[in-house]
Amino acid sequence: MQGHEGMDYGRREAIKAGGVLGMFLMLGVLPVSALAGIDRKAFETKSLDEALDALGGLVAEESALITLTAPDVAENGALVPVTVESTMNDVEQISILADRNPTMLVAHYTLPKGTDAYLSTRIRMAETSNVIVLLKAGGRFYRASKQVKVTAGGC
Repeated sequence: MQGHEGMDYGRREAIKAGGVLGMFLMLGVLPVSALAGIDRKAFETKSLDEALDALGGLVAEESALITLTAPDVAENGALVPVTVESTMNDVEQISILADRNPTMLVAHYTLPKGTDAYLSTRIRMAETSNVIVLLKAGGRFYRASKQVKVTAGGC
């Protein structure tokens, strides 16, 4: 939003909001854990087994209660739309992995209690891969997957 003499008020508001967030963190009003999901090392894993270990050494069972929506063919691997939703109760976290990416873990979300298990995002894929969703609900892990063919890599 441009204002008087070309000043960008949208940018100014974003900077103010960031300052307020920092102030809350310093005062201890907002716990640092609200900004931290998992260990940073999980995003550096190179294999599916390493990624699963970094996420808690889990064994995830397939679930029909998870809906993973992604294109069959992605023309641009840099922007692959992915939507995840579930009717499970007490969903705590959702992770998205691409098994042929240079780093397996693409995204990880920790959901506050009472939040609907729904997210829509865009991920980067290096090549044709299985997109795997890991969902933690009630202390157990569940999964769904879909192969996405990539015609032009994005990583």
